[in-house]
Amino acid sequence: MVIIELPDLNMPEDELKMLLAQSLLQQGAISLGKAAEIAGHSERTFVEILLKKGISPIHYDEAHLEDELRNA
Repeated sequence: MVIIELPDLNMPEDELKMLLAQSLLQQGAISLGKAAEIAGHSERTFVEILLKKGISPIHYDEAHLEDELRNA
């Protein structure tokens, strides 16, 4: 467990967790499942929230995308 002390951000805890999870997922630092866990949602709910925000839950780096396109 990691404990981070932050100044008062005047933001509900659930919003802060969602932003953290979203940011770490977009950076490729954590998996979708771990991001959903941090945000306090099921994977399905987390994906639905991301999609409503216009954020893709699937991220490919350039090399992985090229491999996928070659294998399609």
